[in-house]
Amino acid sequence: MDFIKILENKTITDVPFFKAAGIHCGLKREKKDLCVIYSEKKAVAAAVFTNNKVKAAPVLLNMKTIANKNIQAIVANSGNANACTGAAGYKDAEVMAELTAKELNLTPGEVLVASTGIIGEPLKFDKITKGIKMACENLSFHGGNDAGNAIMTTDTFQKKIAIEFNLGNKKAMISAIAKGSGMIHPNMGTMLSFVVTDTNISKVMLDKALKESVLDSYNMVSVDGDTSTNDMVIVLANGACENKLIDSEDDDYEIFKTALHFVNVELSKMIAKDGEGATKLLEVIVNNAKTLNDAKVCSKSVITSSLVKAAFFGADANWGRILCALGYSGADLNVNAINILFSNQAGHIQICKNGGNIPFDESLAKKILNEDKITITIDLNDGNFTATAWGCDLTYDYVKINGSYRS
Repeated sequence: MDFIKILENKTITDVPFFKAAGIHCGLKREKKDLCVIYSEKKAVAAAVFTNNKVKAAPVLLNMKTIANKNIQAIVANSGNANACTGAAGYKDAEVMAELTAKELNLTPGEVLVASTGIIGEPLKFDKITKGIKMACENLSFHGGNDAGNAIMTTDTFQKKIAIEFNLGNKKAMISAIAKGSGMIHPNMGTMLSFVVTDTNISKVMLDKALKESVLDSYNMVSVDGDTSTNDMVIVLANGACENKLIDSEDDDYEIFKTALHFVNVELSKMIAKDGEGATKLLEVIVNNAKTLNDAKVCSKSVITSSLVKAAFFGADANWGRILCALGYSGADLNVNAINILFSNQAGHIQICKNGGNIPFDESLAKKILNEDKITITIDLNDGNFTATAWGCDLTYDYVKINGSYRS
């Protein structure tokens, strides 16, 4: 990926013609809780939404709106998920789009809506109304960080990235902000990701690139096994780069898709690292599976196992738990051929060979497991397919955070 340049200290409002604002309107006690992202130029959009059958009102609304040819704005609030709120909640989502559209001289069908926070409580709409007006009045080309802060809930740091790459003789940008810490599981979780780009690309090709990327990025993350009601990934592309329109699977499409996937993978890692109460980022790489599905199923099973996650919190090289998770994954595998290794900057060590015990240096294993990032490499020795999943350890603080989330 030498063609991708990471732009330090840049955010979504460094992408040409994108403005943003993040403000505090009172949904949360003190922190910013509402943002608007706006493209001054017309834009095409693509999105992927939660697979949970219980979908929040903004998700249900966006599933209709996303079909529209032009989408120029996103309005998002934190502190209240507007989920399980019935017809009234759906109307509230519609009104959020209407209010934002009015302020920006758009139609409601050109605005997407997102919410995150507590489930089952109606929105405080007097605060939302004032907040949308305030955010729209404060839109600027310097508001990217404020917008990123406004979508955070239990996140401990802002998740953002900006990159630059060439399309022909043009320099294109992709930048994104995301939130996600708990209720995160493959098929996406309490996760919002807003991606903006100046790439000139058709809606059909943007949709294809995003949906293919999600399968190997956000959908390979698990923090706690809970798939949320609100999660969504949205990409807006306003064409300001003025590259030749990408309307087929040509070389420029492959470059764009690779760049978009890079952004999504980096955000996925940030989300996994910031799991509620987490102290360690876990990366599970499964090699040499019979099929791609087997590789994915195995990596997800390991990263989701509460026993595996607890062992990593305690820096316990309990490889039996990993083998157990592989065994109940449902994948087609030969348990007598499996090798397991741990690695990071502290070193690397093999702890399981051919599905069984081997002597290993416990002190080195402990040293590796005490680092804040650990790669678990699993060789199934049964095929040619590979998959990677990301997650985190399971700590006392996870229970503390989620035992008192409403208070």
